[in-house]
Amino acid sequence: MKLSVNKEDIIDGVQKAGSIIPAKSGQAYLRSLWLKAEDGGLHIMATNADIEFTGRYPAEVVNSGLVGVQGRAFADLVRQLPPGKIEISLDDATGSLFLKQGRRVYKLPVSNADWFQPFQPFPEENSVVWSGDFLQELLYKVDFCISEDLNDDGLSCLYLKSVENGRVDACGLDGHHMAHFSFVHDELAARLPEQGVLVQKKYLQDVKKWLGPDDIELNITDKRLCLRTVDGRESFTLPRAMYDYPDYSVFLAKLSQQDASVAVMDRKESMDALGRIQIFLSDNDPAVHMDFTETEVQMAAQGQDTGSARENMEVSFKGDVRRIAFHTRHLLNVLGHFVSVSVELTMTGQEGPCGVRGKEDQDYVVLIMPMKIVEEAYYSEEEV
Repeated sequence: MKLSVNKEDIIDGVQKAGSIIPAKSGQAYLRSLWLKAEDGGLHIMATNADIEFTGRYPAEVVNSGLVGVQGRAFADLVRQLPPGKIEISLDDATGSLFLKQGRRVYKLPVSNADWFQPFQPFPEENSVVWSGDFLQELLYKVDFCISEDLNDDGLSCLYLKSVENGRVDACGLDGHHMAHFSFVHDELAARLPEQGVLVQKKYLQDVKKWLGPDDIELNITDKRLCLRTVDGRESFTLPRAMYDYPDYSVFLAKLSQQDASVAVMDRKESMDALGRIQIFLSDNDPAVHMDFTETEVQMAAQGQDTGSARENMEVSFKGDVRRIAFHTRHLLNVLGHFVSVSVELTMTGQEGPCGVRGKEDQDYVVLIMPMKIVEEAYYSEEEV
């Protein structure tokens, strides 16, 4: 194998490939970054046994070939090289890969090409185009509510499901709060299987790293979710999870109760107040206690060793749930995922789910569970 390539053309792909391979653990095949030279291009491939990344970049190919190199070392080397042309060649006599750039020469050991296992090709038929920007926004709105515990089965996954009239629901749920984001995409809704698609949270960070602002192609097989740039230069596939997902519509339906209480409050002012109140809380005393009148809410907190805090701010309130408590950090996190000037809290009971919405955050709602008020200052958290 012998070729030359500009660093500027491959650095992005090298970093994306290098970020998914295991650092130390796993077989040499998995720790390898695979280079394949053919037809005027350099293919860069990497996998961690679950995720597969393939990128094709322009190169001047003299001799074609396939070779694996220690992935992290190769990625770090290319990253630190200055811009310009890099010559890559395999010395058959020594079995080493040489990188040359000007007066710089580097020799790397290689993995046997026989170890390489072909990746899942992107399925061309029935693929759909989706906005990379929009998918990034969706992940931001939903990901923080997905359970971190892999033993939670479906709750450790992002859930995408086709509903009606070309609408798709994206959902994240962890037992303490739930994010639900709904949008219209006729082609994607038609492509999603009836049972929906589940993707484990542990893969979503890699998807975020790969995504850019441009449109992407998406396709689905029986076992994998496949993503590709529209120009076909890069593809990224990951396994689907095959768990059962809870019926989240049951939780959403509770927000339509006629006896629900509603409070409308300034989002930024609320976050500022909660941030100050959080100073007075500890792991044993994490709750903010909220008392409502028709025009005002009093936020109060008390810690065993940290003192107490009380702030009042204007709200518009109607209903019977005049006292409620939330985990302060969780509520702050929820409000931080909205962009609306004001938010609406729909409280279904002192211990029932509370829905958070905003006018500028269309088709987006986050449910958060209150904390049970045990006594005047101490609370214990309830699950959905």
